[in-house]
Amino acid sequence: MQKPLIAMLLASAFVSFDANAIDLIQVYQQALANDAAYASARASLAAGRERVTQGRAGLLPTIAASGSYAKNDNDFSPFNQGQTVVIDGVPTVITGSGSDLRTNQYGLSLTQPLFRWDRWQTYEQSKLAQAIAEAQFAQAQQDLITRVAQAYFDVLAAQDTLESTRAQKSAVTEQLASAKRNFEVGTQTITDTHEAQAAYDLVVAQEFAAVNELENRRTMLQVIIGQAPDALAPLQAGVTLTSPQPAVVDPWVSSAETQNYGVTASELALESAKRDISRNRAGHLPTLDLVANTGRTNVSGRTLNSGDGRNNSIGVQWSVPIFSGYAVTSRVRESIALEDRARNDLESTRRNAALQARQAFLGVNSGMAQVKALEAAEVSSQSALESNKLGYQVGVRINIDVLNAQRQLYSTRTDLARARYNTILNGLRLKAAAGSLREADLVPVNNLLQK
Repeated sequence: MQKPLIAMLLASAFVSFDANAIDLIQVYQQALANDAAYASARASLAAGRERVTQGRAGLLPTIAASGSYAKNDNDFSPFNQGQTVVIDGVPTVITGSGSDLRTNQYGLSLTQPLFRWDRWQTYEQSKLAQAIAEAQFAQAQQDLITRVAQAYFDVLAAQDTLESTRAQKSAVTEQLASAKRNFEVGTQTITDTHEAQAAYDLVVAQEFAAVNELENRRTMLQVIIGQAPDALAPLQAGVTLTSPQPAVVDPWVSSAETQNYGVTASELALESAKRDISRNRAGHLPTLDLVANTGRTNVSGRTLNSGDGRNNSIGVQWSVPIFSGYAVTSRVRESIALEDRARNDLESTRRNAALQARQAFLGVNSGMAQVKALEAAEVSSQSALESNKLGYQVGVRINIDVLNAQRQLYSTRTDLARARYNTILNGLRLKAAAGSLREADLVPVNNLLQK
């Protein structure tokens, strides 16, 4: 009775499956709709796409309308008002004076830059800024894929650990009961009972830790998808993993150094820094604008200047900078230093991308070798457990041998499942480092899950 029960517990620990479980694609779709980091990247992209319009605006004409309306009431009363004086032999009574003046002005002006080198460089930088936003968003898309896959398989790994621990607890419970019965009938010593009790106490502690770890992993997935995750579809039993293609590392590294989105963004940032030098040097250059104005002035009231006036003008306006307190020179030196920083940032990003590609490639290949070794170890551990159980029944093995064999089998199976998860994740990281990870790459991974 003992052997079938243990086999049933082991099987249930690793092949249990909820028919209503969601798969990796469904979790990814939830993340697309709810992940805050991805939503932030999408908003940054929308903002970045406005940069070209803003940069182009500096090259286009500006048109402005202006106007004013003023009322001026003037009343002058001399000190000798009312007195009679003789002016040119004619008696004249001195009186006060006043005016009621209304002035209405309005006009329209147009300014078209003809030569503004700094604005042209700003426009070119705006196109680079938009391209950087596009590259950063593509990087955010890749990051979302890897984050979702990582969180998904972390939950599965935590579930495997918990299920393995509970299966081990059931087996140890049975072994403890057997040791107590044998001690009562005098066929075993109290040592076997104490060993089984110690193993039971240990696995209970491990179960509490596994429950806590599973809850933490589910919470981390919830942060990405914005809701408590449903049951997740596990990997199929005995799933076969494939090697990356091409099967050599050099093409992957080369792709990472040229196509990685982080490298692309850094290259664009370097080009923008170069143009920033030219933009600041434009502070020494003259500027030339086409200027056109039209306006009308209407003056009414008790004044000799009453009437309408019109003014139309068109011409060019130029300005030559002579001295700006060394501000332009300082800004040029600053931009040269920032260009050097951008160049070094690019080199650092390129090296890191190559390193990530190498590490992921080695992770896939070493993971596949580890999976193969653990599959063989699983078979060996199962055989060892069966042999120790049989030896325990006939008296050639002691209780601790059976407990150790059980622990080894459960540990091997947990390690095997985790090795498969890590190998799959390294495959996704490899494509991300090479700049070729797409949503479609989740489909073959999703096909490895139980449906």
